[in-house]
This record gives sequence, structure tokens and C-alpha cells, in this order.
Amino acid sequence: MQIQGDNKLYDDINVTPMLDLAYVLLVIFIIMTTASVQGIKVDLPKASNTPSLAKPKTKAITINEQGQLFLDAYPVTIAELETRLAQFKAADPELPVVVKGDARVQYDKVIEVLDLVGRLEITQLGLVTQRLTR
Repeated sequence: MQIQGDNKLYDDINVTPMLDLAYVLLVIFIIMTTASVQGIKVDLPKASNTPSLAKPKTKAITINEQGQLFLDAYPVTIAELETRLAQFKAADPELPVVVKGDARVQYDKVIEVLDLVGRLEITQLGLVTQRLTR
């Protein structure tokens, strides 16, 4: 094939429109495939109103300014805390515990609680703090 005015052969084919078409078809194929997978309808069973035992409930140990101990807002002594945490640990070996100590509490009271948690081999432990405001 000859181009008018030029005595040079025209042997280049513009493939850009073909690539555009291939990309559009690929996108349409991907969208249609995922849309058909999401469109499956299933009649799901109803869950009971009882809380699931699969999710452990985190226990919170609070130490107020006077050094009093609370387990989930209930006042306890250190001996009662050890007994109750041991019971919870027996029921759930992966028992998560958080310790919330007042900023003005004596440091030895927090260490006493952390020592107790360590003796009971509770490994999921968190210390609650407040974010600094600037």
C-alpha cells in the first residue's frame, strides 16, 4: 500500500485502539465475575440472644486515688481479686485484663496488682492511660 505523495510503504498498524478494547473487555469481565459471586442468596440461621462464649470479656481492675481495688466496678480486696481472677482464668485461659490506676495512687499498689496478674499467668494484660493534650 502506498501513501499518496510519499513513495514509502505503509507497514505500521496502530494497535492502540485494540489495546483499549482489550482493557475495557477485561474490566467488564472482572466486574461481571465479582458481581455474580456476590449475588448468591442464602437463608441464614438466626442467632440466639445469649452472648457468645467465643469472645472473651475483658476484666478491668481499677485502683482509685485512695488505693481501693475494683474488679469491673465492684470493690474487692487483693485476696478476693486473686480468687476471682483465678476463677475467670480457669474458665478462659486467654483471659484479657486491663489495669486502670489513678495518676495519684501509690505506685506499690499498681505493682502489687501487676505481680498478682503475673502469678496467675495472665498474659493478655493492658495498662490504661490517657492521651496527652497539648
